[in-house]
Amino acid sequence: MNRKSLLIAGLTTALLAACGSDSDSAPAPTPTVPETTVPKNVIFFLGDGMGLTTMTAARIYSVGEDGDLTMDTLPETAFVKTFSNDAQVTDSAPSMAAYMTGVKMNNEVVSMSQDTKAVDPVVDSAGNRLGNNCGANNGTPATTLLELAKAQGLGTGVVSTARVTHATPAATYSHICHRDLENDIAAALVPGATGYNSALGSNGLDVIMGGGSQFFKPAKDGGRRADGRDLVAELKAKNYAVASNTAELTAIDGTKTDKLLALFTSSHMSYDLDRDPAKEPSLADMTTKAMDVLARNGKGYFLMVEGGRIDHALHETTAKKALQDTVAFDNAIKAAIAKAKVTDPDLKNTLIVVTADHDHTLVLNGYAKRTGKTAAGNAGVLGVVKNYVTGEADKDLDGAPYSIIGFGNGENRVQASRAGQASLDDNATSANTYHQEAAVRMGVGSETHGGTDVFLGAIGKGADTFSGTIDNTRVFSLVKNAAGL
Repeated sequence: MNRKSLLIAGLTTALLAACGSDSDSAPAPTPTVPETTVPKNVIFFLGDGMGLTTMTAARIYSVGEDGDLTMDTLPETAFVKTFSNDAQVTDSAPSMAAYMTGVKMNNEVVSMSQDTKAVDPVVDSAGNRLGNNCGANNGTPATTLLELAKAQGLGTGVVSTARVTHATPAATYSHICHRDLENDIAAALVPGATGYNSALGSNGLDVIMGGGSQFFKPAKDGGRRADGRDLVAELKAKNYAVASNTAELTAIDGTKTDKLLALFTSSHMSYDLDRDPAKEPSLADMTTKAMDVLARNGKGYFLMVEGGRIDHALHETTAKKALQDTVAFDNAIKAAIAKAKVTDPDLKNTLIVVTADHDHTLVLNGYAKRTGKTAAGNAGVLGVVKNYVTGEADKDLDGAPYSIIGFGNGENRVQASRAGQASLDDNATSANTYHQEAAVRMGVGSETHGGTDVFLGAIGKGADTFSGTIDNTRVFSLVKNAAGL
């Protein structure tokens, strides 16, 4: 027997002695360590109408040309195509629904099959929406990411600065042929009651926060419900903690609250420029409060957060309001990332996605010199175009100054020569309520969406799957796979 064989024999004898003399005895089993369930969280941020030019302008407005917003620092990025099933330029309902369901649907339709036709609501002579006119055989519901999360027992929440029944939040939890049916959309939130969306399970959403109380209250109490129902009272009876202002929200301990309904305004919440902090919390405050409540679910959660009023300010062509709301949206992203990292430092089990549902027609004009951020005494990107060599205001063909920010269409269009605008200056164009000029004249508040691709940024679990130029329906499957839904 060689030296190697002797060594092996000796080791074998020693092992048998250590295990016992019976060579037929099985070794002692390895103790089983119980598996721990790691929460999987998704926070989906949607800047309504936040096109690439709006993002750029908001960056300059807030931190200057060479600064960064939080969304600029997200490590994974993509461009997203936004066209709907029947239109080159989408509205918010099918664009958000594409993200949530993976189905390309018609304008005005909320999370339904592709064949669903948008049918206007029944209205009275005063324009009040009286009822659903969708028809019995007009499409079928398309399952949303939020519903998939509910089916797995995850916490779910919707936060918006718009009405919580508006198109974007509605696309996460309801199914209907027309986005204007907000009474029906609100009813979808009340577990077990008439009109409830049973795909939300027996308990419904865990967090509902934003504006739009008029669609939860009966007409006799100043609401818009002709059926006499008080959905706030119904949800309170379902064990929801209820808040209607900042103080009431602050008083609610999210770490000890399982369900939260917070409606701060009758319609949309205020623009961030106009917001009274004593009455309406910031989007960042609402987001972190929602995370506290949802974190009580040990399996994880799906939270949708919308900066809804970016879109409304752009429709008004009041750029300063739009840019400030974009910054408020970015602050919410920053707060959410910081809070998520407290319990998940490397975001190994948290996916955060930031995107927009569509573009607008905002543009940056001329060869303006760098302005730096907007501050007292410096209009910044909100000012008039000043020559990058001379620093003097550039003039158009009529000899008048013009603003850096303009719109492709909108309500403020000079009908004749612009020579009468010779006194236009930074003070005028940077005012909170200034309506930037447009190339094509539209009605008041009727600037349109644009059809340009939008930005998507992601960080955390599965973020590296977002890249290139993708259709908005593809975002659904990427989020679904990353979250294991």
